[in-house]
Amino acid sequence: MLVLPHHILEGEEFSSSSSTTAVGTVTSRVTSNGNAVTEKDLLNHDDVAVQRGMMDDIFDGTYKQKEGPRPPLRYVWRNIILMSLLHLGALFALTLIPSAKIETLAWSKHIFLSKPQILMRHNATDTRSFFTPIDLQNDIYEWARDHRVHHKFSETDADPHNAMRGFFFSHIGWLLVRKHPDVIEKGQKLDLSDLKADKVVMFQRRYYKPSVVLLCFTMPAVVPWYFWDESIIISFFIPVILRYATGLNTTWLVNSAAHMFGNRPYDQNINPRENPLVSLGAMGEGFHNYHHTFPYDYSTSEFGWRFNPTTAFIDLMCFLGLASDRKKVSKEVILARKMRTGDGSHKSG
Repeated sequence: MLVLPHHILEGEEFSSSSSTTAVGTVTSRVTSNGNAVTEKDLLNHDDVAVQRGMMDDIFDGTYKQKEGPRPPLRYVWRNIILMSLLHLGALFALTLIPSAKIETLAWSKHIFLSKPQILMRHNATDTRSFFTPIDLQNDIYEWARDHRVHHKFSETDADPHNAMRGFFFSHIGWLLVRKHPDVIEKGQKLDLSDLKADKVVMFQRRYYKPSVVLLCFTMPAVVPWYFWDESIIISFFIPVILRYATGLNTTWLVNSAAHMFGNRPYDQNINPRENPLVSLGAMGEGFHNYHHTFPYDYSTSEFGWRFNPTTAFIDLMCFLGLASDRKKVSKEVILARKMRTGDGSHKSG
């Protein structure tokens, strides 16, 4: 029988690639996240912040939703029309697959598997690698801001894609309506100084729109048309439209399916789940119960490269000198957290 030290059972420890560690003191607080209202042992957030320079992605249990009905939905008709056309185009693209050249299909798969990874979400690593806009999911600054709000106020009205509002809303519906006022209010209060100070992030934000036209739409279509004489219709609908729609939906499944379906071996008191199928499609982002329990772990999983190309990508960037200071939770702390707040599913897996 493994007996863990008392401070490991009660504290949360993480380490970086430079082997620095920290053990946080524990406080007891009543928190609400999803349907669960429970008294939990939490980190001393200041201890974590000292080590990694931010704490705006750690769940804030003090948030109180406003009483009364939610504000009426305000539809964003431009997004509704564009998303409808995109998915209709993707369905049409499926009918073109039998007529496409094998090189075009391989090219489309290559672009999909090479979709860029967000390294700046939680300040879990210092990076100088460039986030390309090939997936058209907003620039780094805006994406990281909304993602941090999602973690800090998960499953509340301040969460941009609150899964408590249903699968459709958390998957795509949140993009078809105006943000809840609480999302805007809380987002404006985040400390995003690390993003503003990063010249690569701000450069990419400044030139995001023209780079989207070039890298998301023009380049994927021109390559098969120019280099192996694919028809322009197939060159546009498969490598561009079908690839883009598939990439969006695999990412959205992290917000929807990974918040509803799966086990919770690390913290059974929160909604996010471990979903291997989502991990396969989203390049390792389906280990979501782990990710919300330890948001500062760069790998978003305790399993390294297994079903997690994103971790391999970040490790490659570190090997090339384009990223550094990867934060990783220790195995002892992971096991202690499973024993303390997990649903017990780790014992069978």
